[in-house]
Amino acid sequence: MNTFLASFITFTFLNLIENLIHYNIGRTEDRSSYKIAFNMPSRHDWIKILCIMIVFASLQGMFTCLLTRC
Repeated sequence: MNTFLASFITFTFLNLIENLIHYNIGRTEDRSSYKIAFNMPSRHDWIKILCIMIVFASLQGMFTCLLTRC
């Protein structure tokens, strides 16, 4: 169980940073400048991001446990 939690928390933290970067790139991709404005997602977008992250963090934890036989 400790392996699952460590994997889940690590994946969630690192993936949150990555998701915020991708979110902001997607919001500014149609602009001609190469500058990326970092804005926080709306509440609706946060809910979607967090739901998807929970699913994939759970899968990451599960596969880590299966591969390390915890």
